[in-house]
Amino acid sequence: MTDISSNISRLRSELPSSVMLIAVSKTKSVSEIIEAYNAGQKYFGENRVQELLDKKDHVPADAEWHLIGHLQTNKVKYVVPFISMIQSVDSLKLLNAINNEASKVNKVVNCLLQIYIAEEETKYGFSMSEIESIINLKGLDGLKYVRICGVMGMATFTEDFSQVRKEFSCLREYFKILKAGYFNSETHFREISMGMSGDYKIAVEEGSTMVRIGSLLFGERNKNKPV
Repeated sequence: MTDISSNISRLRSELPSSVMLIAVSKTKSVSEIIEAYNAGQKYFGENRVQELLDKKDHVPADAEWHLIGHLQTNKVKYVVPFISMIQSVDSLKLLNAINNEASKVNKVVNCLLQIYIAEEETKYGFSMSEIESIINLKGLDGLKYVRICGVMGMATFTEDFSQVRKEFSCLREYFKILKAGYFNSETHFREISMGMSGDYKIAVEEGSTMVRIGSLLFGERNKNKPV
């Protein structure tokens, strides 16, 4: 049986205080999430909107939820009222949808720009040139209900850790370019979300401020997801 509390304590002792631990709770039961919560974990990441909706009301209200999976525009309205951060913003269309739904509830939504850094076609994300083009064409102007807080990326799923390090380093450099060129006066633009259970140590070395960890906390993924 997985000792979630001990796993959280161990990871916290390893991570710098400047790095936020996001517990990836996809496929995990409410009881497992509450066990993590009772161990002091307040930040949870979910990939699917419906699974998140099924869980959130069964977890203490001060838990903070991060949407870390691909988000369809027609599902934005369901998460905007309560979400703490949408880490997986991968298109201008999605940014506009978030802004539109957030305006209806008068809430500013924290977002990260997901940048494509992996050598895998299954990954989502902006290219750096797309982001710069959107900014230069004033595509972000008028998005009063969106707060862009930084970038997110996923490395290639590989045992070649030199490639993983290269991709994380690339994301860090993209962050620096965006910060210096476009968000220099924005104090909230400070997050680099990268690193998961298999590569978080490399991510932290390369400047991650948020790591998204599931199996090292909760054990291996449940194929049948009890709630």
